[in-house]
Amino acid sequence: MDLSGKKIILSVTGSIAAYKAVILLRLFVREGADVQVLMTETAKEFITPVTFSALSGKPVLSDFFVDTSGSWNSHVDLGVNADLMVIAPATATTMGKMANGIADNLLVTTYLSARCPVIIAPAMDMDMYQHPSTQNNIEKLKSFGNTILDPVAGELASGLSGKGRMEEPEKIISFLKAFETPEKKNS
Repeated sequence: MDLSGKKIILSVTGSIAAYKAVILLRLFVREGADVQVLMTETAKEFITPVTFSALSGKPVLSDFFVDTSGSWNSHVDLGVNADLMVIAPATATTMGKMANGIADNLLVTTYLSARCPVIIAPAMDMDMYQHPSTQNNIEKLKSFGNTILDPVAGELASGLSGKGRMEEPEKIISFLKAFETPEKKNS
């Protein structure tokens, strides 16, 4: 896939791997993509929206409502107009919500409205990743047509070593460049 001019939603969840999403954003911008960053509230504990905003040239979205004036961030518009949605890093919590339709934040409601391909790059401790509930949610997400970029083995934030590290941003970009984009889903 040629990323130039593509409307990409980069969704960042609350993982220590959120720093890799900054690198991924830089690579998307370098490729000429038009990137809108969505962050969960927990993601903001790991890295600030200002960093993503400075690199994307757009405000970061995380709330449904902009202010008390009635302005809002339309998850439907975001999901319908995107060419690609990338969730990196994806936590067990967010994948569980996505797999079960728990639409309690802007990221998940946008995912549920998305008509474009969705690429998910999990990041978590190895025991969380291997847990049957997480594996069940991953299989469920695959059955919905999402693409999962398996985490890699290595040293984890917990100090343990095992499979759970988010795939490196450069490898995600390489994967996407080789990715055959299916047609957008119709209304």
